[in-house]
Amino acid sequence: MPDGYVSPPLLQTAPLNYLRAGTERPTRHVATPPPGLPVDAIEVETHEVLVENGRFRQHEFTLDRHGFELIEAPTRVADLHDAAAVRRDYYAEVEGLLRAHLGASRVVAFDHEIRDAARAVGEGTSHGPARRMHSDHSYAAAPRRLRDLLPEEADRLLAGRFAIVNLWRPIKPVQESPLALAEWPSIAEEDLVPTSTVHADRVGEAFSLRHSPRHAWVYFPHQLPSEALLIKGYDSATDGRARLSFHGAFDDPSSPPDAPPRESIEVRALVFWG
Repeated sequence: MPDGYVSPPLLQTAPLNYLRAGTERPTRHVATPPPGLPVDAIEVETHEVLVENGRFRQHEFTLDRHGFELIEAPTRVADLHDAAAVRRDYYAEVEGLLRAHLGASRVVAFDHEIRDAARAVGEGTSHGPARRMHSDHSYAAAPRRLRDLLPEEADRLLAGRFAIVNLWRPIKPVQESPLALAEWPSIAEEDLVPTSTVHADRVGEAFSLRHSPRHAWVYFPHQLPSEALLIKGYDSATDGRARLSFHGAFDDPSSPPDAPPRESIEVRALVFWG
């Protein structure tokens, strides 16, 4: 942490955006939406909830227990806005990191997303922080995504355990719009709402989240570019470990009023064992 940094309190109340009550199977346009529609037209309702400062016990959180994990993992890639360098060098770096950290036999990074609130202002694009609590895949969509990406190997790979893991990294220290992450044991199946995600070349599916007072939320204030947040996008294992991670940006009450807009990069990867 920088000199003079003061950590926010252990618990604070913050506004989180959930799916509006009564909504069934909403649709989000990831690609260019139809005329007159914003990229994310899903209606939300805001709830004031307790959010825990995960810095006080950050080494207790694990990907398989909670659905997320913060690790120290500096990158060697100098410019994460350089798409060619990201695909050529950063994907390989992420694959190696996940293989080593997760004990995986194979990792395939398959896409990435830059979020930059400053560049998104007034553009109506999806480049700003995602401010609705969500998962990136549903139970049905993740195996379909594997088939899309590795069609010739899909039957064999689907016979074993596989996961989709996101590696989320700030490009600058996070001073506003941090990620809130729900602890997996606090999520119930009835909280999950299948949500269509319309891409330019396919229609996928994710989960939106209904509000429940059971949910336990965590964030890691002032995350640094040298820190990587691992987020469980999906896990085929049904042995009690976390299968998904619900997450989204929120307005941190402890952020300074002149905080620079958040910049981050998120890489998604298929992970295999055995």
